[in-house]
Amino acid sequence: MTDKTELIETAEKIVEDLSQKNYAEVKRLLSEFNSVDLAEMLYEIPDDRLSIVFRLLPKELAADVFVDMDTEQQETLLSKFNDKEIKDVLNGLFVDDTVDIIEEMPAAIVKRILKQADKETRDSINAILSYPPDSAGSIMTTEYVSLKEEYLVKDAFEKIRRTGPDKETIYTCYVTDKSRRLVGIVSARTLLLSTPDDKIADIMETNVISVDTHADKEYVAREIQRYGFLSMPVVDKENRLVGIVTVDDAMDVLREENNEDFSKMSAVTPSDKPYLKTSVFKIFLNRLPWLLLLMVSATFTSLIISSYEDALLGISVTLFACVPMLMDTGGNAGSQASVTIIRGIALGETMPKDVLKVIWKELRVALMLGVVMSIVCFGKLMVIDSLYNPVTPMVALTVSLALFITIVLAKFIGSTLPLLAKVIRLDPAVVASPFITTFVDAISLIIYSNIALALLG
Repeated sequence: MTDKTELIETAEKIVEDLSQKNYAEVKRLLSEFNSVDLAEMLYEIPDDRLSIVFRLLPKELAADVFVDMDTEQQETLLSKFNDKEIKDVLNGLFVDDTVDIIEEMPAAIVKRILKQADKETRDSINAILSYPPDSAGSIMTTEYVSLKEEYLVKDAFEKIRRTGPDKETIYTCYVTDKSRRLVGIVSARTLLLSTPDDKIADIMETNVISVDTHADKEYVAREIQRYGFLSMPVVDKENRLVGIVTVDDAMDVLREENNEDFSKMSAVTPSDKPYLKTSVFKIFLNRLPWLLLLMVSATFTSLIISSYEDALLGISVTLFACVPMLMDTGGNAGSQASVTIIRGIALGETMPKDVLKVIWKELRVALMLGVVMSIVCFGKLMVIDSLYNPVTPMVALTVSLALFITIVLAKFIGSTLPLLAKVIRLDPAVVASPFITTFVDAISLIIYSNIALALLG
């Protein structure tokens, strides 16, 4: 990967050369980078110069660069391309990449793309688009190497040489019967290490792991990650091979899911665009509903504080002054537990059936944390807080005891709510930090106030 600063400097040099019509130098500069770096570099090129630069790319590299570009730049280029240029780009793309582009483009551009695609490509595109958007079928490609059991190794190599350039991967070949049912797989390594006259049926692996076309795409991505596959076969209800999901598409799915979970845990509606490419109004709309919801939910906390304010102030000013510390500590403790459990759910490490194990583990963690935090809190109140406001040992003990109970309760809520959300088919990330913090704040305030009244009232 080339340094970001170098890419920006090169982009500026390209713009300068274009203004001087020094196209030979632009071509030379472009030839020094790979497709990923070029796509990032083109991000720095003004839209009015983008199509000129793209046309100067080597033909064999242009399609790879196009796939790695962001959606807005792809739309800019497609709107300026003539029909021949669109066809040239399509010829260099794999079907799944074409589908990804079509899903993001306006109808007018989609119509032009489909018009330039041949019938076989259109049929493949329509087949993939017919599957639910979050399914394995929606992210698979139909461009894979298929072999027959009766083939010899030399026959397999001949087919790979003949059809391989148009396939997304040739490292794993899939063996099917006459009805296209998946019966085995054979790797390129196995083929290379076998003799030319070995039969595919004798060297193939028959214990094949596959997924259904309607399997959740995140599950498929996790399975590819779990087994370390380069690709995963996708079959229909009758075990007929219809496509494969490659590791690069699996990585894209995991990245999208992680970004989505992170946004939800931060109380922001997920966005599919980079931050700098997202309009101010769109960011406003993404954040406003969550902030309004959390503000309204915080009303309960305000009511609780109002209910106990006079009583706490009547006993000790320190009691009321410790409310923010108690709420912050409880919220943070709950968030720690919830984020850990949500990560476990996302990775398939924690399931709802593990709830008792989770509670037992978090209970022990909470007890240790509660003891240490309470001791530190007691010392802080007696040594530091007493310097500017008199604090009796009984007040410090009350606050410390409430803090201990709050931490234990927060850990329990933070660890169980995501699992409960999973059971009732809600997104665990939605019940993460913001909601757990609000919930814990309200309960901890009630507990704290009642402990204070019981011990000091």
